Amino acid sequence: MAATSCLIKRLVKPISGVSSYGKCGMISFITSKNSLSLNRCASSFSFVPEKADPALGETKKINLFQALTDAMDIALKSDPSTVIFGEDVAFGGVFRCTVGLREKHGKDRVFNTPLSEQGIVGFGIGLASAGATAVAEIQFADYILPAFDQLINEAAKFRYRSGNLFDCGGLTVRAPCGAVGHGAVYHSQSNESFFAHVPGLKVVIPRSPIKAKGLLLASIRDPNPVIFFEPKILYRQSVEEVPVCDYVLPLSEAEVILKGSDVTLVGWGTQVHVLREVCKLAQDQLGVSCELIDLQTILPWDKETVIKSVLKTGRLLVAHEATHTGGFGGEIVSTVQENCFLSLEAPIMRVCGWDTPFPHIFEPFYLPDKWRCFEAIKKMMEY
Repeated sequence: MAATSCLIKRLVKPISGVSSYGKCGMISFITSKNSLSLNRCASSFSFVPEKADPALGETKKINLFQALTDAMDIALKSDPSTVIFGEDVAFGGVFRCTVGLREKHGKDRVFNTPLSEQGIVGFGIGLASAGATAVAEIQFADYILPAFDQLINEAAKFRYRSGNLFDCGGLTVRAPCGAVGHGAVYHSQSNESFFAHVPGLKVVIPRSPIKAKGLLLASIRDPNPVIFFEPKILYRQSVEEVPVCDYVLPLSEAEVILKGSDVTLVGWGTQVHVLREVCKLAQDQLGVSCELIDLQTILPWDKETVIKSVLKTGRLLVAHEATHTGGFGGEIVSTVQENCFLSLEAPIMRVCGWDTPFPHIFEPFYLPDKWRCFEAIKKMMEY
């Protein structure tokens, strides 16, 4: 089991005395003669490896970025029209996701591009519309915005506005997303909800190496343009026995990870691991049975699985790193309210990032950690 934690230490003006916010470990102030040290580790989570389907055969122990490399290697082998490109991908990329692919498959199939996100996506649209399988990398999801017009007005609408004469369904855009512990405002954002507004795109976010490989291969082979967001903190923190074979996992299908009877918890990416710990907290301290769902695909999302769960439990908590206002959790809440109103036992709760720019040293206070989610469950159970 790998673990990741965050610690803040900030010196401020001298203050005497010691105070603490309860046994949850939310905040502690430790003072000395000349300084105040503020500590918080509440954003920590543990990654729990899962077992692959035995039917998939032989496995190997790898982390998430290596699982992505494996998926792209298979895509290059199985489809001679596949090309991979982006800033620095030729030497492996800043997160090493494409290490060895250029040497193995040639410089014509794995190559660097200029530092232009709009150019990367525009080039990918052109390749895909000509029949190639294009896998583009945006170095950070935060920098995908210069390509917003290309993705929204070109990639998503190409098939529709041509009356199905042309399409760029062979385009997959990969981008590292989410908090990493030290990324601050330009390297930590979760912007999946921007693209969830757009018919014609698919948006996918994996939670583990097994899921990452199968979902990426499914995205590359899907006949629609796909944006594949990769939680960068999981690149090395998550390690599993991943099948070595070529396999795909279905898009637009949520997975019920833990079954429960009292509260439904919905998340995706890194937040799934936070919510897994919340389930244990709720069971141990409140005797509450939680059902945990990983959405996996943000667009089109699996409404049926979530609705079925909430009809059973009568309560719903949605948690994501993106800001509260305009986050995709609002869409889930609205849909569940429309379909489960008479079955709800308490107001639906959302635990999200705050409506502020993503902070640096105060990242743990921004994130929807296990303590904030736990408090939301308590409120629902006491309603």
